Amino acid sequence: MTTSGKKSEAGVIRDNEFVRFCEFFYRKTGICFEKNKRYFVDKRLLKRMQETGHESFSSYFTALRFQSSGEEVQELINIMTVNETYFFREEYQFECLVESVLNDVVKNKKLGDIIRIWSIPSSTGEEPYSIALYLLEHWDKINDYDVEIISSDIDTKALKKCKAGVYNARSVKSLPKSLLERYFKEHSCDSFEIDIDIRDAIDFTHVNLSDPAQTDSYRDIDVVFCRNLLIYFDNASRRLVGDVFFDALNPGGFIFLGHSESMSRISSLYKVKKFPKAIAYQKPLL
Repeated sequence: MTTSGKKSEAGVIRDNEFVRFCEFFYRKTGICFEKNKRYFVDKRLLKRMQETGHESFSSYFTALRFQSSGEEVQELINIMTVNETYFFREEYQFECLVESVLNDVVKNKKLGDIIRIWSIPSSTGEEPYSIALYLLEHWDKINDYDVEIISSDIDTKALKKCKAGVYNARSVKSLPKSLLERYFKEHSCDSFEIDIDIRDAIDFTHVNLSDPAQTDSYRDIDVVFCRNLLIYFDNASRRLVGDVFFDALNPGGFIFLGHSESMSRISSLYKVKKFPKAIAYQKPLL
C-alpha cells in the first residue's frame, strides 16, 4: 500500500517521504539507503524534526532543501554516517604498507621527496593515527622522505574528534602497551590522548567525495586508504569514487580498500597487486 498524495502526520514518515529523502541524500552524498535501513533513517529524521521544531516531514523537508547555509544538511550527514573503528584495525594492511607498498612508491622518488598518504574516511581518527604510528615504528626509511598524511571525512563532528585525539579504552585495545605508553597520555578515567606532535602531523580536512569542487584539489597522492566506505554506495557512486581516486593518485600509486570491497568490480583503470600481506590496487605507471 502506498501513501503518496497524503499529508504527512506529526511523528510519522510515510513511504513516499522516505523515498524522497533517500533520493535527496543520495544526490548530496552518494550514500544509498536501502529499505532495510528504514528504521535507522526514520529514527534520526524524527529526532532532527523534533529538535528543529517541525511537526511534519513535509515542513522539515522543505526547510532542509531551501536552507541557503546548508547547515541542516551537514547536521544530517553527521548523524547518518556511521563511525566504527579502532587503532590498528586490519593491521595486515599497515604491514603491507611498510613492508611492500612504500618500497614500490620510493622507486619513483628521490631522497627527501614528499610521500603523500590520504586516509578517507577519517571516522574519528584511529586509521590516520594508526598509519602515522606504524610508519614511525616499522618503516626504516621514515627519515629519508617527507611524509604527509591527509585524512578527510564528510562528518564535521567526527573531524573535531580527530583533532582532539582523545580515545576510550575500546579504541586503543589493539595497541601494544609500549606504544600506548610512548604516544599517549591518560586524559581521564579510561581515556587516552594521543601526543600533540602526532596530531599536528596529520592534516584533517572536510571532503564530500560526490562533490568535484571539493575533490579537485586532491592530487599527487601516493597511497590511499579507503576502507569500508564503498559498501554504503551504489555502483554509480562507486565508479565516481574510483575515478576521484584515480585522478588524485600519482602514476604508480596505490589504494587499499576494506576486506569485503574490490576495485576490480568497480573500475578497469587499476591493476591488482598481490603482496605477501595484502592486496592493493595500483594506478598504472605512465
